[in-house]
Amino acid sequence: MSNFLFYLIAFLVVLGVLIVFHELGHFLVARWCGVKVLRFSFGFGRILWSRKYGKDQTEWAVSAFPLGGYVKMLDEREGEVAANEAHRAFNRQGVGVRSLIVAAGPLANFFLAVLLYWAVFMLGSDELLPILGAPPEDTPAAMASIRNGEQVRKIDGETVGTWNDFRWRVLQKAAEQESIELETVDERGYVAIRRLYLSAVAEAGWEGDGFERLGLRGYRPELPAVIGKLVAGGPGDQAGLRPGDLVVGIDGEPVRHWLDLVGAVRKSPGRELSVEFERDGVTAAVHIVPEAISERGQLVGKIGVAVAEAPGSQRPLKTFVRYGVLEAGYKALNETWEKTVFSVVMFGKMLVGEVSWKNLSGPVTIADYAGQSARLGMDYYLKFMALVSISLGVLNLLPVPVLDGGHLMYHMIEVVRRRPLSERAMEISQQIGLSILFVLMAFAFFNDLNRLFNG
Repeated sequence: MSNFLFYLIAFLVVLGVLIVFHELGHFLVARWCGVKVLRFSFGFGRILWSRKYGKDQTEWAVSAFPLGGYVKMLDEREGEVAANEAHRAFNRQGVGVRSLIVAAGPLANFFLAVLLYWAVFMLGSDELLPILGAPPEDTPAAMASIRNGEQVRKIDGETVGTWNDFRWRVLQKAAEQESIELETVDERGYVAIRRLYLSAVAEAGWEGDGFERLGLRGYRPELPAVIGKLVAGGPGDQAGLRPGDLVVGIDGEPVRHWLDLVGAVRKSPGRELSVEFERDGVTAAVHIVPEAISERGQLVGKIGVAVAEAPGSQRPLKTFVRYGVLEAGYKALNETWEKTVFSVVMFGKMLVGEVSWKNLSGPVTIADYAGQSARLGMDYYLKFMALVSISLGVLNLLPVPVLDGGHLMYHMIEVVRRRPLSERAMEISQQIGLSILFVLMAFAFFNDLNRLFNG
């Protein structure tokens, strides 16, 4: 299967599940409240396929534009309603019932996120330990005296067990405070307290990789640059490298460990390198042209070699994490709540200019991340789907006309005024809402194209 097709399928599955679940929320609560549903559509625009089912002959449809969906209910404002069915019209319901039906869509997305996290936490997954690599010079991590191989045990006194937990806690704290206290332990058992300042995350409006700006990198053991396996027919194989060769220099620069080799090769796509190596006590050199491979919009060099396993015991870098049913459920609820609050806070900061609008993502970026997470494994894919489901729930609750939050805003105004808004006022607000939504979508799509072409 081609890379494009794999990513497309991963994206369509995420999109389909989230849209259907959202609209099912509206549909099921409407039916439960006695409101007649005329149509359930996946997608907008021209109907491509439809069938009618059930006592009410509800039309189930697939429409041309798949980035959304809708549930059309019986409503006297949209057409003539038979007298014997007037009590089942949406507009005849009390404001509380109408609000419940409107809110059911976003709430269904939050409920889906809880289910997905619950499943992942019960099934378990391999997680990287929060072991830090050597930070680049002049970064906050370097100024905090973080050393290569230190494992983070606590953040501000709160225990962290995995790299994902560590990353999430740091980003969460960066939105709330200026610095954090890290408790670390090295391979010899020496415990240290590091004060890490977080202002670098927000300096560029949260744009790009905040961890990279902080200088926080995952640990990579300094293995000797010994060739383990070679890709048959790859640049390294064709040049004459063999398993067991120890690379000692590239273009006259010494290679002390495997990461030196990787770094030199990656920054030289398509450029000939002179690679010095030792084999059976004899030093020799070969000329290799690294193959140019595109990664996230940038060309990097690869020569088709893998590191040999170091003799003796190696430090464990992963741990298997799994929870019981109740603990997994509690953690899923907590995870959904924290991600929801964080999304709302970030959107608020975006509105006041503290967070760059370049962080807004559209379908192209979502498709890219869907494909990447699917390649990493089912647990990553389900977590990604849960995160997008939360984002969809938050987005739909924004008080923008045409979104669910906009309809809830109408209902709140109706409660205060003791009568609904006039049709003219609603028509004007709908036009404003569509304009706002169009601008947001255009901005997100522009950001997508910018990321695609500029890496």
